[in-house]
Amino acid sequence: MPAPKFITNKPRVIYWFRTDLRLHDSPALRAALDLNPECLYPIWTWDPHYVYHARVGPNRWQYLIDCQNDLSSRITALNPKSRLLVLREGPETILPKLWKEWRISHIVFEKDTDAYGRERDEKIERLAKEAGVKVVSIAGRTLWDSDDVVERNGGKATMTLAQLQTAGKKLGEIARPIPPPETLPNLGELILGFAHTQPIAALDLNASHRSEADKSYETIAGPNGDLGPPTLEELGIRPATTRHRGGETVALEQMNKILADKTYTATFQKPNTAPTAFEPQATTLLSPHHHFGSLSIRQFYWGIVDVVEEFNKSGKGKASVPPTSLIGQLEFRDMYFGAHAKLGYSFSQTIGNPNIRFIPWYLPSVLDDKTGRVISGTYYIDNQEAEVWFQRWKFGRTGFPWIDALMRQLRQEGWIHHLGRHAVASFLTRGGCFVHWERGAEVFEEWLIDHETACNAGNWQWLSCTAFFSQFYRVYSPIAFPKKWDKSGNIVRKYVPELKDYDDKYIYEPWKAPIADQRKWGCMIKDDGSDEFTYPKPMFDFSERREWCLRKMKEAYDVGLHGNDEKVKDGSWRSLFGDELGNKGDVKLMSIGDIDAGDNGAENVVTAVISPGNEDKGTVIGQKRKASKSQGTLDGLVKRIKKS
Repeated sequence: MPAPKFITNKPRVIYWFRTDLRLHDSPALRAALDLNPECLYPIWTWDPHYVYHARVGPNRWQYLIDCQNDLSSRITALNPKSRLLVLREGPETILPKLWKEWRISHIVFEKDTDAYGRERDEKIERLAKEAGVKVVSIAGRTLWDSDDVVERNGGKATMTLAQLQTAGKKLGEIARPIPPPETLPNLGELILGFAHTQPIAALDLNASHRSEADKSYETIAGPNGDLGPPTLEELGIRPATTRHRGGETVALEQMNKILADKTYTATFQKPNTAPTAFEPQATTLLSPHHHFGSLSIRQFYWGIVDVVEEFNKSGKGKASVPPTSLIGQLEFRDMYFGAHAKLGYSFSQTIGNPNIRFIPWYLPSVLDDKTGRVISGTYYIDNQEAEVWFQRWKFGRTGFPWIDALMRQLRQEGWIHHLGRHAVASFLTRGGCFVHWERGAEVFEEWLIDHETACNAGNWQWLSCTAFFSQFYRVYSPIAFPKKWDKSGNIVRKYVPELKDYDDKYIYEPWKAPIADQRKWGCMIKDDGSDEFTYPKPMFDFSERREWCLRKMKEAYDVGLHGNDEKVKDGSWRSLFGDELGNKGDVKLMSIGDIDAGDNGAENVVTAVISPGNEDKGTVIGQKRKASKSQGTLDGLVKRIKKS
């Protein structure tokens, strides 16, 4: 009898890339190579969860594709017979088939403590055990293993930087980065003789970004049959508009340029960087590289440490220290990861989260009764005016040029300065609109290229003063604050071009300009700002709204509820607040992914009237209808809601 094919004493290994799209300083990749494998399959599984159930705009899709193409090229540079293999199928169905077809002995990947990632990986580990495949999972996404941080923090979420730093000291010095490999093993045989399992996309949160049908799962090997990275065309996604590019090559170049400026690196203080700077920006813009793993967090950390040590010895001055220094910024990231690792899904929402103060924000989320989780894509409209404000905020039509410039920059480029994020977040929540921070977090999830679930949720909790930070009375003025940095309003002229010819005196308050000057400068200030030659009046009096919000914040703080309190869960919190917040009248249900006002397209709108206290939180109630072209614009939406 002939000997069975593939018999070998050496391991046959799949290396599963996820949020570690690099070759340098990859502890998990080093572990895979230390197995001395006969063959190594570098793969990426095209997970339907991210394709359909996570909000991802064109700019972040393009950034991911950049990273995949760059990684594949770098792999091939080390071994012309290897490359990144992108398989168009979910990990839970494709991996068991690959283990059998490719006779895999080991699967290796970087540990993920995100709620979804942890849940997914636990399923994969169970399937691997059943198949007799060994699993190697090693932390490398953060400075310290987030689970170890939680353990050293007494089993609690890290809710302060001091807690993170104390836990870190107990864990010892952060490991030095690992050099990239000099060689890589060959691929094994690329046999794909099994049935292709295609997902059922009952809900697509990214439908508004698709100009064509999604073709992700038409074939397992992609349209060219080569298992190469996809294109936006394959996904049906509209072209990206960002100028920021992804990939390990770009990441290392950016990092080295920053570290070469030793004074900048050593004396960096984040609050002292200009939120109005955009070409170039005032901060490093390495955060999207850390998200996709095209730049190792430890690589940057030790680069900073070495520069700071040299700077302090030079006698040129004293280096900055945490929390405002570059090291401090990396530690804040680990703090949020530690909180997320402990709390899981509840970290990203109010209900069920013991560390979040309950504030009766407008436009609250819809929950699934069975899981207690927010139902993606839905929220209650419990205040029609707040819904108008939210939509105007999202698409940069508030009538406050500083806020609108930032939101348009975010949508166009996928990034804004951290102080800009502070300004728009406080404006939406405690400083103006009193809209739920979860609505803002969803918009940032959709548009940011550096979106991290842990950091995004954590920052929105901080800026809404529901967790991490409590000085709710500190609110950014949309007029005085930007004037401090940019009196001429260059950022407004860039991203709100209808105001580009306005005099400096009126650039942040265009509604105060004389009518004759408005005509001369080619842009009239009108209520709706419905065309390119008009700009809207402020949607409210900021001073009045700020004072109202601060009174309501104090009221909520005095009541003192948290996300896991029974009164919050069962709705009886209403009796503890006045009529403005406790008795909101009829409530509507809105699908958050159904309105794309930026392109004036006709989209689906879902609404339904629900009586407070009788919400069916496990079901999305409503009748879907196709809107006419006149209904697709933001201004049309605003007028319809006001009328109703």
